[in-house]
Amino acid sequence: MFIPLHDANALKYIRVQYVTIGLIAVNVLVWAVTAVAPSAVGELAALGLGFIPAVVFDQAYLDPSMVLVPENATFLTYAFVHLDVWHLASNMLFLWVFGDNVEDALGHVRFLAFYLLCAAAGALFHALVTPASQGPLIGASGAISGIVAAYFILHPRVRLWVLVFMRIPLPLPAFIPLTLWLVQQFVMLAFNLDGMVSWGAHVGGILAGAVLVLVMRRKGVPLFDRKVVLPKAVVTRTSVPLVPRSSS
Repeated sequence: MFIPLHDANALKYIRVQYVTIGLIAVNVLVWAVTAVAPSAVGELAALGLGFIPAVVFDQAYLDPSMVLVPENATFLTYAFVHLDVWHLASNMLFLWVFGDNVEDALGHVRFLAFYLLCAAAGALFHALVTPASQGPLIGASGAISGIVAAYFILHPRVRLWVLVFMRIPLPLPAFIPLTLWLVQQFVMLAFNLDGMVSWGAHVGGILAGAVLVLVMRRKGVPLFDRKVVLPKAVVTRTSVPLVPRSSS
């Protein structure tokens, strides 16, 4: 529907979005390792780190040679494995554009917890929608969906540059493209219009992100851009009283 390019939204409480950058680095590293390795390694990563509802619900069993982590750990590990470079790039672009401001509103540690909780919620909702699925769920979309929902609640009126129809760059209030994107996830889940994408994971992440941002944001952080919060560097600057000079 659209590709986010840039938002005019300065950081207000932190100087650098360390967690956002770190998450991107980990995702890229995992993909790079699987990309340069033989195809069997990529398959092993998808099965051993991916989230498989039928395995988690004890309806099926994974060959012991494929088990890389305890099955409950796959609620999180699946979010760091991607199918290909385009799958990775789309998720990381959304994380780069929207993640920094959500991290700014929550703080570094709480943002990391927020990201992992949204990923877990995405996996859980996916499992509830397709409990007998034996295919591995992979990708950061559940966590990214939570970030998009949080950004929508925090900054709906910020100007967001988006690429519409893959070719037209437009500056729009964030609530316009984000509302369309959020609605699309629920519609696609309701009608199951693309079986290759886990819309359940997207919706699970959205619901978790919308709730968690309300309770995890810093004290005093406004919702829906209801007031202007200056960057910390501006707020803490000491003002010096001016002394009028004589004209003589």
